[in-house]
Amino acid sequence: MKILLLGKGGQVGWELQRSLAPLGELVAVDFDSSDLCGDFTRPDAVADTVRQVAPQLIVNAAAHTAVDKAESEPDLVRTINATTPGVIAREAAKLGARLVHYSTDYVFDGSGAAPRDEQAQTSPLSVYGETKLEGEALIREARCAHFIFRTSWVYAARGGNFAKTMLRLARERERLTVIDDQIGAPTGADLLADVTAHAVRTAAAAAPGALDGTYNLVAGGETSWHGYATYVIDLARQLGEELKVSEIAPVPTSAFPTPAKRPHNSRLSTQKLQAAFGLVPPPWQVGVERLLVEILGR
Repeated sequence: MKILLLGKGGQVGWELQRSLAPLGELVAVDFDSSDLCGDFTRPDAVADTVRQVAPQLIVNAAAHTAVDKAESEPDLVRTINATTPGVIAREAAKLGARLVHYSTDYVFDGSGAAPRDEQAQTSPLSVYGETKLEGEALIREARCAHFIFRTSWVYAARGGNFAKTMLRLARERERLTVIDDQIGAPTGADLLADVTAHAVRTAAAAAPGALDGTYNLVAGGETSWHGYATYVIDLARQLGEELKVSEIAPVPTSAFPTPAKRPHNSRLSTQKLQAAFGLVPPPWQVGVERLLVEILGR
């Protein structure tokens, strides 16, 4: 099988290079690649890349994810998050290829406290959420074989992440303030990549179209950003890290005004994913512990 991976340099794309490699011939492209165009601000050029590679599987890990910055450049964000994925989906349909695409809990308004399933009413609060939802719709309209995986609170050892930020601040300050009224599940890029590879293999053995559709894909359990930070700092200390912080104070979202509104409830039900692919996402603490052991070198 020939596989085209778009967005290879991001957190999820980096892990996908590992998880997809055993499945076939992998062609990995990023926005600044010189031989093949992976620049999502140029939809027609990305379409040319798809035609040149002619893959059986396309995995799109590229996106505009700067949520606050997106509020000031909606046209650019729409091109990257909606228009170009739609173009890719149309090319996939022509080739008879499967498209894997990643979406977000930001397609919901974050109201209530119940986990959202895949059929829940969408109502994004931000440009980022709006454009990711538009991208989903364009992929469905193209009628290519596809998986759309909605996820949340993604992290990886590669690049910056919330845990690294908390550790840095914990070394510098005696008191931290962290939001406690947004609830979700920290989800590792490695988990996303591994489930993607498993889903692709499962689909190859199933009847055509039997498993196509949208799935929530997040780690098990739930926490707030405050609970996340507390877990990271407590575990870092157990691993021998010397930290200055003595208090982690919970505060509401309103304490940190931002250009883009964040959903308070980012809980996503994974029952559909579990039933379709025979998987049980591990508790979020499992991935975060692995992350800390890696970044602290313990």
